[in-house]
Amino acid sequence: MQLGVFLSSLKDEANAAEALDAIGDIVLYAEVLEVGARYDEAPGQYVSAAVRRYASRASDEDWLGLMTAVEKVDYAERAVLQRIVQWALAKDTTEGATPPHSGCPCGGGPAGSHDHL
Repeated sequence: MQLGVFLSSLKDEANAAEALDAIGDIVLYAEVLEVGARYDEAPGQYVSAAVRRYASRASDEDWLGLMTAVEKVDYAERAVLQRIVQWALAKDTTEGATPPHSGCPCGGGPAGSHDHL
């Protein structure tokens, strides 16, 4: 599957949740549950938002690292999703010292609106 097609499919929260489940990484899933809960987001919502944030905010170095990781594995979609979710978790964890939604364009709105572009 092409990268763009895969990333576009993750805009749908149900697809994002299914893809996260398919990875089978229980530790990653638990982290998504924990951090997503700070923003009142279910795992599919968190992953979908993470993909959008990565697409708009990841640095050139982040993208280069992602492409390098994809070249080294048999399951590119799995590597892409893990890398993007880990990137988002790292950003949200370091930003965790501030209250959730602080500076977020969602304005602390209803569930599932965290950082949606």
